[in-house]
Amino acid sequence: LARTALFFAALELNRSPGLQLLYTDEDKLDREGRRCDPYFKSDWNPDLFTAQNYISHLSFYSAELVRKIGGFRIGFEGSQDYDLTLRCVERINPEQIRHIPHVLYHWRVAEQSTATFGAAKPYAHVAAVRAMQEHLDRRHIAARVEPHYANYLRVIYSPPPDRPLVSIIIPTRDRVALLRQCVESIFTKTDYPNFEIIIIDNESVQTQTLEYLASLAENERVAMMRVAGEFNYSKLNNLGVACARGAFIALLNNDLEVIKPGWLTEMISHAARPEVGAVGARLRYPDGTMQHCGVLLGVGGVATHAHSGIRNEHGYFARAHLTQDFSAVTAACMVLRKAVYEQFGGLDEEHLAVAFNDVDLCLRLLQAGLRVVWTPHAELTHHESASRGLEDTGSKQRRFLSEVAFTREKWGHLLEADPFYNPNLSVESNQEFKLAFPPRVQKPWKQNSLSPPRASQFSAR
Repeated sequence: LARTALFFAALELNRSPGLQLLYTDEDKLDREGRRCDPYFKSDWNPDLFTAQNYISHLSFYSAELVRKIGGFRIGFEGSQDYDLTLRCVERINPEQIRHIPHVLYHWRVAEQSTATFGAAKPYAHVAAVRAMQEHLDRRHIAARVEPHYANYLRVIYSPPPDRPLVSIIIPTRDRVALLRQCVESIFTKTDYPNFEIIIIDNESVQTQTLEYLASLAENERVAMMRVAGEFNYSKLNNLGVACARGAFIALLNNDLEVIKPGWLTEMISHAARPEVGAVGARLRYPDGTMQHCGVLLGVGGVATHAHSGIRNEHGYFARAHLTQDFSAVTAACMVLRKAVYEQFGGLDEEHLAVAFNDVDLCLRLLQAGLRVVWTPHAELTHHESASRGLEDTGSKQRRFLSEVAFTREKWGHLLEADPFYNPNLSVESNQEFKLAFPPRVQKPWKQNSLSPPRASQFSAR
């Protein structure tokens, strides 16, 4: 333990006496006693917790809560703490869970420790699968658990049994090769059976494009809408949703190509969960590197894509490969219930015609208590902005800067403190998941208002 570990816990409990569970950041001690591999964690991230026990290794539980659930259970050796925490979170609210963003535990690297090799204790992984499955069963959630990505988990939620209609909205303007590739990949590679495609054509003029659109009009699963005027991504999607027949909406760029057949089934399975507002996918560039693995707020000014540019590396503590909650996901591929989209007014076509409209919508969902989920198990290729092009004219740059200013003004308080990132990590461009310097976290004893710690009826581990 760090010398200040109990002090930090007492400090948080003094500030918020109703807390029931606290956890901290951590690092490792190598064989020479040197600190290494710090894990700067997300705030409470329930979907990430279904894939990875990131609450370990230092956590504080209400003693009364632990007694109420019966403490540790025999039969979950190696993952007994995971099982304990799962049973705890079933009894408390998210507001009663607190992440302390300080490294307060140093995990010793030993020969037979999972700190050295994640698969050193295979029985622990088996116990984790069982603990998570029992957690889902106790909550009457139709889902199954599978081992995933070495030593982690994947929860596979059952899609709605009636397979509701999904309306796939695709704004487009010329560049017919991209549109054809997108549409044909949907029809040939999507295993979800019940969908319609609504193409919103924004002033296409090329003969080949118009001929292809005319041919699509003969397909009863394709609807067409023509919209005049300058490009306004938010408006085009809002118009498409207004005429959609589906109970679910999939916003899709015309420069996407389906990779895995289960993409829509996976996204619908999450979007149908009542606590989820929006679902995003893993997008790759044509060369196979990742383009989108969720959105990090504040990095580079307003927001940036997590893990952009890596290929199949782990990413930050395997987060490039694990289902998890984010503050936002890109609308290049986003699925949500139509009722949710309409309830929250869709994309902001007045202030955010092109950029950050997806961030704005997601933050409105988050503010209302809904989750934004990103899944790596829905995967598509993104030929990014190939149709719209770059921000390479004066008018486009002025529009972009106004969207930056609007987003900062509206959401600045969240851009500075993304709960699914970590204040110890950098917000500089191209420095995501790297240590912030100078530090962004202030030590509490350097603040003016500091209450002295007192003892509390909590158990620590």
